[in-house]
Formats: sequence, C-alpha cells, structure tokens
Amino acid sequence: MPASTRHHRTLAVVVHCLGFLAALPALPAAAPDPAGTPRPVATRPATTQEATAQGATAQGATAHPAAARPAPAHPVAAAPAAAPRPAAAPTEQPGPTAEPGRPSAPPAVPVPTRAALPPPKPPVTVRVAPESTPAPRYRIQVRNDGSRPVATTVRQELPPGTSPTSITSGGRATRNGGQDVTEVTWNLRLPARSTTTLATAITAAPGRPLTAPACAFATDGYRPYDCATATWQAATSSTATATKAEPPVWRQTTALVAGLGGLAVVALGGLWTWRRRRRPHAAALADGPRGTVYPRPATPGAPPLRRRPSTWLIVPVAAVMLAGTVGTAAWTATRQVAGVDTDSRPTSGAWVGTGVSGAVGEPLREAAFEFTVYRVACEPGRGARQCAATVGVRNLTPEQQTWHGRLQRAYLADGNFVSTDEQATRRANLGRDVFARPMAAGSRTVLPLVFTVNGREPPTQLELRSGVFSAGVRVDVP
Repeated sequence: MPASTRHHRTLAVVVHCLGFLAALPALPAAAPDPAGTPRPVATRPATTQEATAQGATAQGATAHPAAARPAPAHPVAAAPAAAPRPAAAPTEQPGPTAEPGRPSAPPAVPVPTRAALPPPKPPVTVRVAPESTPAPRYRIQVRNDGSRPVATTVRQELPPGTSPTSITSGGRATRNGGQDVTEVTWNLRLPARSTTTLATAITAAPGRPLTAPACAFATDGYRPYDCATATWQAATSSTATATKAEPPVWRQTTALVAGLGGLAVVALGGLWTWRRRRRPHAAALADGPRGTVYPRPATPGAPPLRRRPSTWLIVPVAAVMLAGTVGTAAWTATRQVAGVDTDSRPTSGAWVGTGVSGAVGEPLREAAFEFTVYRVACEPGRGARQCAATVGVRNLTPEQQTWHGRLQRAYLADGNFVSTDEQATRRANLGRDVFARPMAAGSRTVLPLVFTVNGREPPTQLELRSGVFSAGVRVDVP
C-alpha cells in the first residue's frame, strides 16, 4: 500500500473519532423514574456493529475530560461497568415528568384571570325621592329583603342653612353643637320582607336646589347597609336656569361683534363696487364732443390700467377686522379666566379627565368611578380624632378597577391633608380591606372611609380618585 494512501486512511480515522467524541456530550441523558423503579428494557441482543460503537463510546468517555471517571483497580472489574445499556423498546413513550433542575413546561391552555366578584346585595336597601310640593319634601323608602327582622338606624343629612318643618313619627332632629340641625334620625326594626316609608319636610332656600341624602346603618351606627340621595327643585327653577343659560342673541357679545363686523365689510364692499362702476361713465362723458359719448374719436387710446382699491377703503376694512378679532379673543379669554376655580388645587397637567367639584349628596363622576359622599361625622375632641365619611362608589367602566387608600384625602382648614387611615377603615368594615380587591365592572358599594385628623375643625373638603393619574372629584364638607 502506498504511503500516501495509508496516511489518508489514518487521517480519516482520526477525524472520525474526533467528531464522534465531540458529539458525545450532546447525547440526552436518561431521565430517572420518579417512582424509583426501573423501566422494562428490551431483550434484543446487540449486533457486532453496535458492540463496536458502544465500546468506542466507552473509550471516548474515558478519554474526554468532561466525562472522566476514576479508573477501576482491576481491568476485569471495569468490564461490567463499560457494558452498553440496552435501548428501550420503540413503543415506549417518555413520561410528562420534567428532568431534575429544569423548569416545568407551561400549560397548553392559559389559565384565565379570575374576575372580581360584585359585592353581595345588602339586606336593607334605601330609596329617596323628592315630592312635587311648593316646600322641599322628601320620601324615604327602607326595605328589608331578608327573611328575618333587621334593626337599623336611618339618618338623613339636611342641606346647610335649613331646618326640618315636618318629620315622620319616630324621627328626631340632631343639632350640631346646639345650634344648627344637621340630620334627622330614626331607629327602626324592619319586619321580614317589608317596606317602611318615612317623610321629611324642610325650610326652602330661595333660588337653589336642595340635596338631602339618607343612609341605613347597622345598630353600631357606622357600618352602612345602603344609601340614596335626591335633589328637590322648585317648579320655576328649571325655567330660570334655562333662561339664564341661554341669553338672547342680541345680548351675546360674540354675536354682536360678528354681526357688526360683517355689516361693515358688506357696506364698504358695496361702496367700493358702486364707485368703480361710476368712474367709466364719467370719463366717457368728459372725452366726448359736447357731451356726445358715441362715436369715439379714431385716435388710439392707451391700454386700460387695472384699477386697485384705494387706500382709504383698505385701511378701514382692515381696522374693522382687526378690532373684531381682538375683541372676540379678549372676550373669550375673559370668560375662560372667570371660569377658573381659584379654590381648586393645581395639578401637574398629567391627569386623566377633568376634575369635578360638588357638595355632600351629589353624585360626581371622574375617569372610572362615580363617587357620592353621603355623610361626614367626626368624633368630639381636640387632639387626634377620627372622621368617618360614608362614601358610595360605582364602577362605570366595563372592566374591573383597582383603587388605593393613599389616594383618598381629607383637606383641613389650614390647607394640609391626610390620607385614609387604612387600619381604622378596616376595623370600620368589620376587618375587611376594601382596597385589597378590585371592584367588578358595573358594581356599586357603600362603605365608610376613616380619616385621622388633628384639631377641633372637621375636614373642609374630600378628594377621591380611582387611579394615580385620574383627576378625581372634590366634595365640599359643610
């Protein structure tokens, strides 16, 4: 055999062995059975080619550094260890157990997110409606839908500056510091599946609507079952409001400025057109012999020049248009500046929606929630004391929403604010964290929010919002 051929064959064998050794670490290792029992194996004897390949595998594993193992003391004892492991039957499928040290595979079907459940219906519900009477009068319906009698306390907040003139039997008026009447209270025991109707009449305040919310509380007087609100309006208040909102056209500044500007432009345009048409006739009469217009002399005339409006016409028109534009802009800016609420606190300009302000008992809507503050009551004292606000929250969006206690604030008279006392709020809600779970879509709940304040003065304003970037609502506390 020539030397070149032997060298080529030797080189080919070395390359083949190196490639086999390089591919050996990539072979998958057999996964151990989780139960610890060996799997049944096939009894097919290995062929000569398989024995040769397996022997080469054992030698390569000894030579490779990653698979190096301590050499046995006697070569005879190493023979059983180097024996090839029979292959498993081809019909056997691998189990679902993952290999040790590797994460398990994700499920074939994604697990859906659990939707928030709406709060349960309260056992006692409240409905308030104004009556069509000359003086403010409200009708309160308290219903027990349960199968057992329920003891409850019904409280109706009165608008500031009013006093009750008529109360249904069993109710009593509560005074604030012995001066103004702030609420009317009934202690009721509702039979099973029954409806109780209450009524109150108050003094009228000229020229403004009156809102009087009512709530049904548990026997402790702090945990509300349900709340409702209603606004009484006089019969002529709607007409007066419509008249005030829509003044006549001749009293609107914008319409007057636009009308005068348009009239001036039309008048100047008509005057300029009339003078332009009159000049050719005057020139023709002046050029003709003895007043004769036709026939014209045969002498060639100069080409007619394009006439332009005179300066005395352009300047007045431009002045009128400029005055109208400046007047309209100044009037609009004045209206916008007058509409700015100087009492509202500034924002950074990144809020979602527009901030809304209102009084106790008025439903106020922001980006996601509708807030209604029905009652604000503070403990007597001078030091640190707690003020409980009975708030109704309704999710107006088609998705569940999460809100946070730190975003609900009570502003004091000195301009400082305090956030919700979450521990006190949890105790007032019988140990339930009202901010831990999101509110379901379209759901409504009534709950107490507790604020810890310092001083004798109660909060002057509550600020409620659904999210960090929501403009929120502001409720003035009387």
